[in-house]
Amino acid sequence: MKKLSLLIALLAVTCTTVFAQLTKDQQITEWKRAKVYTKAYLDAMPADGYTFKATPEVRTFAQQMLHLTDANYYFLSTASGKASPLGNTQTEKTVAQTKEATTKAVMDSYDFVISTIESMPVDKMQEIATAEGMKLPKALILAKAFEHQTHHRGQTTVYLRLKGVTPPQEMLF
Repeated sequence: MKKLSLLIALLAVTCTTVFAQLTKDQQITEWKRAKVYTKAYLDAMPADGYTFKATPEVRTFAQQMLHLTDANYYFLSTASGKASPLGNTQTEKTVAQTKEATTKAVMDSYDFVISTIESMPVDKMQEIATAEGMKLPKALILAKAFEHQTHHRGQTTVYLRLKGVTPPQEMLF
């Protein structure tokens, strides 16, 4: 079991490091793909499923997506130094958990991510910034942002299945 845990940890570090080594154009392409894929998830969930919780202890489908949104703004603001258009507001706590409002907030966050990366000079990607109390290269913070949105989008697969909806086909490329 210890060997398996070590292997999983090494794979996670390797995958995150590989993303941090993508060119700026490759990162933009990956974020555009992630936006389309996330939109497919948002479109797949029926309107009445946005307030659905798999169990009482977890976020609703909308809250999962809005948490992803908040993190997109946080990570990109941290990496770029560009102020979040939300300020200190959290969409997870302020945006209505409707299909329309949630979808707009999520898509706006992807637009912010993509436009922010597009405006970042390549030579700034290896500069150090502080995220979650750690000093990290900005490119690694961008990789963590990508990892985070992937994780939370993936969590919503269960919500779709429990509502009897087939999740969107994987959009790996």
